Amino acid sequence: MACVIADLTKHDIDVALPISEHLPFDLIAIDRTRGLVKLSVKYRVMKKTGTVTVLTRSSWNDRHGTHNRHHYPGDYDAVAIYCPDTDQCYYLLSTEFAPSGRTLRIRSPSNNQTAGIHMARLFTDPIRIFGAVAPFPEQPADHRASPFSVVTSLSEDNSGEDCTLFAVRPGQESNPQSAV
Repeated sequence: MACVIADLTKHDIDVALPISEHLPFDLIAIDRTRGLVKLSVKYRVMKKTGTVTVLTRSSWNDRHGTHNRHHYPGDYDAVAIYCPDTDQCYYLLSTEFAPSGRTLRIRSPSNNQTAGIHMARLFTDPIRIFGAVAPFPEQPADHRASPFSVVTSLSEDNSGEDCTLFAVRPGQESNPQSAV
C-alpha cells in the first residue's frame, strides 16, 4: 500500500486511510478539483506470461480458516495494483472489470494479438480514476486549500474540557452544527 500512496502523492493526490479494516476499500484518494475515490489496493507479481491479474474478490485467513468475499458494484470506485516486478502502479476503474476480474498485460503477447488485450502501460496515470466520480461542487482558489473551515468552541475557562471541533463548509460558520 505504501507504494500506491507514494505514487498518488507524487501526482498531487491526497490520501485518507479509513479507520476500519472491514471496509471493501483500502484508502480514499482525494483530488481537490476532481473529487474523492474509494480505492482498493492490490499487490500483484507478474506471471511468467507477462501479465498481472486481479480478481473481484478478497481472501484472508484467521483462526476460523480461509475466507473469501466477492466484490460488488459500489464497494469501491477504482483499484490500484502495485507490481514489484515493474515497480509501477496501475489504476483501473471498477467499471473496467469483468465479473471475474481483469488481466493487464505488461509484456506484449508473443503471438502479437491485439484484440481484447489491456496493456498495463495505458493504466499508469492515477488521474484516470477520477473519471467516474463527480467533482466537488465548489472549488477553492488554491486547489491544495481545504474546502472546509475549522470552528472550535472552548469552555469558558479555556481548560480544553468540553472542547468541540467542527469542520464546516465556508458560509456555514454561523451555525457549525448544521454542517455535522
